Amino acid sequence: MGLPELLVAPFRYPFMARGLLAATMVGVVCPVVGTYVVLRGMAFFGDALAHAVLPGVAVGFLTSHGGRRSVFWWALGTAILASLGIGAVARRGRLREDTAIGIVLAGMFALGIALISTVRGYAVDLVHFLFGNVLGVSRGDLLLTALLGGLVLALVLALYKEFLVVSFDATLAATLRLPVRLYNGLLLILIAVAVVVSLQTVGVALMLALLVTPASTAYLLVRRVPAMMFLGAGFGVLSGLIGLYLSYYAGIASGAAIVLVATGFFVIVLFAAPRRGLLWRRRSN
Repeated sequence: MGLPELLVAPFRYPFMARGLLAATMVGVVCPVVGTYVVLRGMAFFGDALAHAVLPGVAVGFLTSHGGRRSVFWWALGTAILASLGIGAVARRGRLREDTAIGIVLAGMFALGIALISTVRGYAVDLVHFLFGNVLGVSRGDLLLTALLGGLVLALVLALYKEFLVVSFDATLAATLRLPVRLYNGLLLILIAVAVVVSLQTVGVALMLALLVTPASTAYLLVRRVPAMMFLGAGFGVLSGLIGLYLSYYAGIASGAAIVLVATGFFVIVLFAAPRRGLLWRRRSN
């Protein structure tokens, strides 16, 4: 089998083509939003949100007998409530944000496990939400991902300057009379949407990697935020494409394959990046 045939063969199957489209969309949305997660040191927050959706997933199965669309909306609502709840606990409880995240994460995750333990007939489907099932994406899932992903990207583009000021210079934001709390809350909601949109692709267990790893890889290569978003999206799309090939030919789980490729890119850049790479620093010394 020649190289052209090797490249084309997987995508002769409709489910592979749909999987590629889903991985591409998620590969763009997550690194763009993940740029703020990396620059603001919010990786723990992203991990908390990824696990906090478990109660919504379980309730969706219990109320809809496994209907994926209902599960999606329940998970989205749960993620948004959890993101706003973390901010409220940190602000009103006068706690450090990481402490508030830990409290909400532990409580929501425990609730999710308790609810999942009552769902007897849908164990396989719940496993797909835990570890991803990008090859099971339907046309309806693609449309929903495109709509919500497009909305996230449009808001990031429209409010880019405001998010930047609020994220990196709170004093300037207050001087400009920007509603800091509103923009912070909106950014948390966008992260929540990105998390839930990615559930079908890599699942709850691997979600944080797709949100953080491509953006972190880009951070080692560029210094400007727009370039970091653009390059991170490129790494995200390539990770999805190569990961699907790896899944098809090596027979491994698609979500795990995508994350492994993204991690591979990060390790290469970590060692070889100009000025910031480990090899570059060793030469300088």
